[in-house]
Amino acid sequence: MDFQASYTVTCSMVNTYSWKCTYVKSQTGYEILLPNVMCLLFSHILLCHYLTLYLFSVIYRFINEKDCIYKLSGLLSSLAAFMLEVLIASILSWRLWEFDSNVVQFVSFGLFEAYYPQQFNISGTLTKMLVYTPIDSTWNISTEFMYAQNLVVWAILMKPVVLVFCVMAIKISCTKNPLVEMQIYCYKISALILSVSSMFAFVSVIWNHMVDFYGHTTLDFPSDFPVKKEALTSKHLTVVLPVGLLIATMSLFGVIMFLSEISDLKLKRPVKANDASKMGLLDA
Repeated sequence: MDFQASYTVTCSMVNTYSWKCTYVKSQTGYEILLPNVMCLLFSHILLCHYLTLYLFSVIYRFINEKDCIYKLSGLLSSLAAFMLEVLIASILSWRLWEFDSNVVQFVSFGLFEAYYPQQFNISGTLTKMLVYTPIDSTWNISTEFMYAQNLVVWAILMKPVVLVFCVMAIKISCTKNPLVEMQIYCYKISALILSVSSMFAFVSVIWNHMVDFYGHTTLDFPSDFPVKKEALTSKHLTVVLPVGLLIATMSLFGVIMFLSEISDLKLKRPVKANDASKMGLLDA
């Protein structure tokens, strides 16, 4: 594919997995933007960095507590599930399709954009570059893919609520006169929201995997895409499925920790009530 002389192209290879390209426009109208992969994930890495620093500060503050590791287990599991959900939302390999075509051999799908390697004739030299294109209204988006886009976003937005209520429960437990009922309330909310949000992510991953490999997906390209779906020869398993299973495992462990803490607090509640009544009789 030749480019018009009016377009200027500046490409450089940063490393084996990263390309930079200022601006390229093909005859099909697609813009080729090849950002540095590290820059693409910088915002997510920065978020995880601040969450990790805050977590370490919480651990240092309560390190003298006898059961601090037990109390922090739910928080650690929720944080791990949150980071993994951010990962699968930004990863561009929800689906990997292989085609019998000389123009495009592979297309990798993210939740909101797809990319594929394609050869271009630039000044008489064949150059293979990655082409990024958004998955927008011009695509025929299947039902399971549309639900995955919405459910994963909701799962990510709900996870900080779990972390906030879990930290509140831990702080209350370390006060001089902890409010047991308030701790139980915080842990119940954390367990409920953690269950729902992780179910969103798990259903999205499993549904997309089952339809992609064992069903019939209606996901299709725009009319001016360089390859047609009819040329599809095979589909490949990606890292999204094991990451989704890991999210479900970490979330289940976190919910078990929250429910165990609730059960332990309920056992302590009548003991504290009896102690208070005994103290009242002694004062009388």
